[in-house]
Amino acid sequence: MAENTFDIVSKVDLQEVSNAINQALKEIHTRFDLKDSRSNIEFDHKEAITLTSADDYKIKAVNDILQAKLVKRGVPLKALTYGPIEPAANSTVRQKITMQQGIPTEKAREIVKEIKNSKKKVQASIQGDLVRVSGKDRDTLQDVITMLRQRDFGIDMQFTNYRSN
Repeated sequence: MAENTFDIVSKVDLQEVSNAINQALKEIHTRFDLKDSRSNIEFDHKEAITLTSADDYKIKAVNDILQAKLVKRGVPLKALTYGPIEPAANSTVRQKITMQQGIPTEKAREIVKEIKNSKKKVQASIQGDLVRVSGKDRDTLQDVITMLRQRDFGIDMQFTNYRSN
């Protein structure tokens, strides 16, 4: 009998993040309340975004603008982890935001345990930063996807590489 599989991943589209940041920067530089606030957003194209601004209130406004642009471009806010707001040079404040790329091992174990507890006839295995689920019946795999979507694991999950042989 043929095996059907799919992968559970947690990835952020870095190109969409870059586009959202560029849109947010345009809005920040034209908004009256943020003029002369030395507000900026930096992106290192790997996994971190750094917000800088004159004070806590302005950095929150910059963050709100960035979140709105990210949502519009389909980037999940669940994939972002916010660091503390800390003082920076020239009497400004800075906040670092890291992006989740891949499923952490603890979360992967939790997902596999949830699949095993469902008593469905599928196998789940952790492969690096993704979880692969395989089974004989396509409908069972669809049921597993539905079950996982209903439960909140605290991370953003995508279901990719759906293969039926």
